[in-house]
Amino acid sequence: MGVVAKRLSRALWSAAFSSSACGSTISRALSTCIQSKNCPYNQSLFSSAWSATQRRGVKSRGSDLKPGNVIEKKGRIYQVVKAQHTTQGRGGAIIQVELRDVDSGSKSNERIRTDETVEKVFVTEKSFTYLYTDEETGNIVLMEPETYEQLDVPKHLFGECYVYLQDDMEVHVQLYDERAMSASIPKRVTCTVAESEIPMRASATPQYKKVLLDNGLTVQVPKHVVEGDRIIVNTTNHSYVSR
Repeated sequence: MGVVAKRLSRALWSAAFSSSACGSTISRALSTCIQSKNCPYNQSLFSSAWSATQRRGVKSRGSDLKPGNVIEKKGRIYQVVKAQHTTQGRGGAIIQVELRDVDSGSKSNERIRTDETVEKVFVTEKSFTYLYTDEETGNIVLMEPETYEQLDVPKHLFGECYVYLQDDMEVHVQLYDERAMSASIPKRVTCTVAESEIPMRASATPQYKKVLLDNGLTVQVPKHVVEGDRIIVNTTNHSYVSR
């Protein structure tokens, strides 16, 4: 019934916005219906075009696939984890992709031709605030800042970057059918140096040393950085940016 109602709502909206007198009549009727508490349709179906199309896919070429994309293949939903373009002589160009099954979490590797048709799935992206990590489930607990509703996100969706999570940090989550597909943190995060190596003897060339951050990661920093310093780290490659 939900799918039928969505298709009907889209058809009615198309008629409502036509230039004919009949379209105007339908438009007024819909507006009256939506405002009524006894409307037989859920108002959310009409309030946003996105809600009526979110579950629909769009045809695209294999060459357009990128990490983070969500696709439908053989009736199952997958997220593209990795995508690498390769050429196989006369066989033409292909893309070696690593897919993660959204339901089971299992990963698989497949080859897709660059001219092969794939069906991408629309996802929504929302901002959340990090609350804490549930030690029992291992999930990351986030909060929607406007509604205060909480969302549990599997830790693996953050990849190695989950160690950078800090209280009240703003993170972004891609959702499909209210399920988290992927999660990301800011590209630059401020961390505290917990332990610092003693730099090597002075030389004319710039010198770097390893330090241990308060989140457990080890990064290379200039020799003048000492224990207790707060430094900015690039979370995409775990590199030092500045102090």
